[in-house]
Amino acid sequence: MIGNLEVSEIGMGCMGFSHGYGKVPEEAYSIEAIRKAYEAGCTFFDTAEVYGDVVFYPGHNEQLVGKAIEPFRKEIVLATKMHLHPEELTDGTSIYEATRKHLEKSMQNLKTDYIDLYYLHRVNEQVPFEEIAGAMGRLIQEGLIRAWGMSQVDVDILDKAHAITPVAAVQNLYSILERDCEKEIFPYCLEHHIGVVPFSPIASGFLSGKIKADTQFEAVDDVRKWVPQLSKENIIANQPVLDILNEYSAKKNATNAQISLAWMLHKYPNVVPIPGSKNQERILENLGAAHMELTDEEFHALETALDACTIHGHRGHVETEQSTFGNNWKKEAVRDNG
Repeated sequence: MIGNLEVSEIGMGCMGFSHGYGKVPEEAYSIEAIRKAYEAGCTFFDTAEVYGDVVFYPGHNEQLVGKAIEPFRKEIVLATKMHLHPEELTDGTSIYEATRKHLEKSMQNLKTDYIDLYYLHRVNEQVPFEEIAGAMGRLIQEGLIRAWGMSQVDVDILDKAHAITPVAAVQNLYSILERDCEKEIFPYCLEHHIGVVPFSPIASGFLSGKIKADTQFEAVDDVRKWVPQLSKENIIANQPVLDILNEYSAKKNATNAQISLAWMLHKYPNVVPIPGSKNQERILENLGAAHMELTDEEFHALETALDACTIHGHRGHVETEQSTFGNNWKKEAVRDNG
């Protein structure tokens, strides 16, 4: 559960069908991939208004997802995200009016008249998040969204926003290599019945074991170029983590990615990871982790082994809109993978 939203144990991040991981698939392939995920039991799909690039404009991913889910829209939980920029408020437009305008555009793209889970994609220090929380409350009352969430947020801001309009979900960076959320976010969210939705739960592919020190990321907008753990030096330095996963995947007749997802599913009852892939085989593999259980003994042994590893390269779980997107947010949005 995410708040009052019932979802599959593992969701699907859809960004890669529009940008961020090299050449994008043909539209028909992407639509088929999303529908195959649904047939395999996935009922939680994640997108955002900015997912696209100079060819596939912001909004492209929402439009693609909207086409794919149309046959089963009411059977799933649909999440998207918005940014609010100070220049949108200079003509007297209220934060509620601006937020609703973003929402209406996303609903149009997604071919729906409501959004199940609507996120503030990043906190902008120039736009009061308290007022955004109030606007989200109004949108919930109006029936346009069922719940709201925040992405890449720390506990101080989350607590203030939650006091205004209860937050259903936090979408932060979290994986075996990025465990900052364990310090404050998970304890707070468990106490307040908030779901945690990790993006990049397989560390942008590193934990799958398929990325090697000589792997080249050619596309201009490939986010993996900026992921610290995917530098040649850190891929080599973090090999002990892969060695541990290799041992467990062999024992469990599973893949490294499945072990990585099963680890977090076992650890927290309120976690719903959203691995992203543009490959149909990988998508179904990731979803299969929901059917792979670690025993308590296996989990504790795995946890102990991982705790003994030194992780090289660190992104951090909090990014403001400015640090992620810079001043020219539309151009810099291709760097995001949350």
